[in-house]
Amino acid sequence: MDLLHDYLVRARASGAVFARSVARPPWGLTLPASIQLSLHTVLRGHAWLWLDDPAAAQRLLPGDLAIVVGGRDHHLADEPTPERCTTHEQFWATGAGNDADDPHATVFLCGAYRLAGDVGRSLIQALPPMLVIRPSAHDQVHDVVSLISRELMHSAPGQQTVLDRLLDVLLVLVMRASYQDNPSAPRWYRAAEDPRLGRALQAMHEDPGHSWTVPELAAVSAMSRPSFARNFERALGQTPMQYLTDWRLTLAREYLLANELTMEQIARRTGYSSPNAFAATFRRHIGLPPGRWRQEAST
Repeated sequence: MDLLHDYLVRARASGAVFARSVARPPWGLTLPASIQLSLHTVLRGHAWLWLDDPAAAQRLLPGDLAIVVGGRDHHLADEPTPERCTTHEQFWATGAGNDADDPHATVFLCGAYRLAGDVGRSLIQALPPMLVIRPSAHDQVHDVVSLISRELMHSAPGQQTVLDRLLDVLLVLVMRASYQDNPSAPRWYRAAEDPRLGRALQAMHEDPGHSWTVPELAAVSAMSRPSFARNFERALGQTPMQYLTDWRLTLAREYLLANELTMEQIARRTGYSSPNAFAATFRRHIGLPPGRWRQEAST
């Protein structure tokens, strides 16, 4: 099992929203903090991207890809000048999409992405607030951006599904680039690359309902129990049983929000002998009984 794949699948990513824009200078727009994850790429011309401080703006050239995590407004313009920026509704209402043949116009794509639940939030929180990737002409990111651009040129049956899947691919490539050699990358991502610890993580993810013990996981990793426990805690900052409990409760919260399983089924899938045992653990770690947590989280 690929752990990044497992996280992305459980995050239930869908509903990519794209806009292809053509803008003549002067132009600018502000995108709201409520967008969970934004992607921007310039196809022709240039654009400046910044969060709070225009002096820290980064210039995007054709083929560059920027990803912005929600929580703060961000701005895109032909110059790093806040006064040029209108709301995104105003910008697109003015008909940004004309003069495609104007040599002075900038052509760019904006995408909005949403990942559901705790798993999605944990993936996004591990990303920097703003990341700019400058791929080469033969890079995979460049190829995917080109496919998205061509798909957006004309409406076609199944287009939303195509965009969703292309954006999935793009997000995986961005996360790879962001996590690689990054000290803020999730610890599970780095630990999964260890051939021995990765086997233990894979086992817990593949079968979270199994009553795993440290000796069992050490055997899966082909390590002695003390060596496995020591290396696991050093790599992930918690014991194997703490990691397993956290993962089980993350899955439990996803199941509760989906509201498709009974408490007994959730307990069994997450490794607890009964609904009461599951509820007791859930309340001890989360602070609320499962039913009440679901009620409050769903409002």
